[in-house]
Amino acid sequence: MKLELFDYINSTLDLIEAKKNTLNQIAESLESFFTDSLFINDHFLNVNYRIKSSDSLREKILRHNLYLIYTTPMELIENLSDLIGFRIECRFIMDEEKIYKDILNLFNIEDKGGYYSNPLNSSILLKLDDKQPQIQKNGFEIYKIDGKYIKEDVKVNFELQIKSMVNVFWGDIDHRVLYKNFNYMLTEDFFKDIMSSIKESLVMIDKQLMLVYNHLNNVDSSNLDNNKNQFKALLSKMIHDIYIVKVRQELGFVVDFKKSTDLIVEYIFSKGNDSDNTDNYGDNFIKVINKINEVSNKEITFDNFIEFDREIHIEDDFESKLGKIILRVINKDFKWNLFFKILFDIEEGSNAENFEEIIHFLRVKFCDGVQKEIETKKIESYYKEEMMSYIRECILELFTVSTNIELINLCKLESLNMSIRKILDKVYSYDDWLELKTELYNKMMKYCVIYK
Repeated sequence: MKLELFDYINSTLDLIEAKKNTLNQIAESLESFFTDSLFINDHFLNVNYRIKSSDSLREKILRHNLYLIYTTPMELIENLSDLIGFRIECRFIMDEEKIYKDILNLFNIEDKGGYYSNPLNSSILLKLDDKQPQIQKNGFEIYKIDGKYIKEDVKVNFELQIKSMVNVFWGDIDHRVLYKNFNYMLTEDFFKDIMSSIKESLVMIDKQLMLVYNHLNNVDSSNLDNNKNQFKALLSKMIHDIYIVKVRQELGFVVDFKKSTDLIVEYIFSKGNDSDNTDNYGDNFIKVINKINEVSNKEITFDNFIEFDREIHIEDDFESKLGKIILRVINKDFKWNLFFKILFDIEEGSNAENFEEIIHFLRVKFCDGVQKEIETKKIESYYKEEMMSYIRECILELFTVSTNIELINLCKLESLNMSIRKILDKVYSYDDWLELKTELYNKMMKYCVIYK
């Protein structure tokens, strides 16, 4: 005969499943509220939530004997403090207190039992009379606030945590490595010492990242380009080092793809940034660090096809042709495949959207500098267009003859552009162009031969 407690657990899980749609709607509403209320603050990054899974709830009921504390499954659910869990993420440990103070300022209307509401949404209550940060069983601090969502006949408890980037990572270590491993005895001094050592290292990393972030946002404008390049190089190395370990682990060998990560970082920092504006550099740096941290903690496979959620749609004729050439090799050439896997892992949005944007970026890198050079010529506009059209066709021929990924190596790409501009420097008339276009073609094809 089955133990009664398992019927109790199953009934509890059934109740949660029946409330699933309502819980999702409430979670999304709360996520929007906290995001809209905090996004104006520079120290705020984002809000994540999770609804307690069946496995997690089953484990909690058994671990804490909740079936003995609450008579019915409904009573348990009504008293479960973390049915929905929210995590407000910020950059650094010192920012956790800033977020907490922001919440205190927002939830300033006293209610019952130590709970406070806010003037924007009276359905949301937070228990703010508890001392913060709280001390966890492992001895470390955490900002953890109990909350309630009460509207008409709906009442749901939730838990709100505030975590910096390193404490998000620390939480994963603590939860996945130790909390979930019943062979470890946390009371033993050995494990306490190990965890303390890891925590101290993460705090040091937090301070180093904060120094980097502050430096990025306060660089001397006279040394601006040098600082930008240094941090791009740092990010590129971090991405490369993460993936080279994963490639070696799965495939048993390594390949040189450092130039590919250089291009990916250049692309990331080019999106939405004015080249003379450093305001977003610190934010971009932290965003990429966050993504690198996510990638380092997940399993990646390198032997599967890249797929797109929709058809690739590119209106520009040159970009469309270039995109089709690369699509033909994206699942045939390992280095192209690896390049796009890294890009899609790190960048937000769909694979199709990111593919279209990187193709546009390549067009800019290959063509815009040349286009500007041609525009300076005192030649009729239709001849200028003919010259640019010819160069674009030559670039497409490069990719047709050789699809080696070295074609988009930033240094080599700049070298190609420089060769083109040197020939254009000799063009003062359309007749000059007709005489020099063959020389231009040969120069470009030599660039291609290197990478056959």
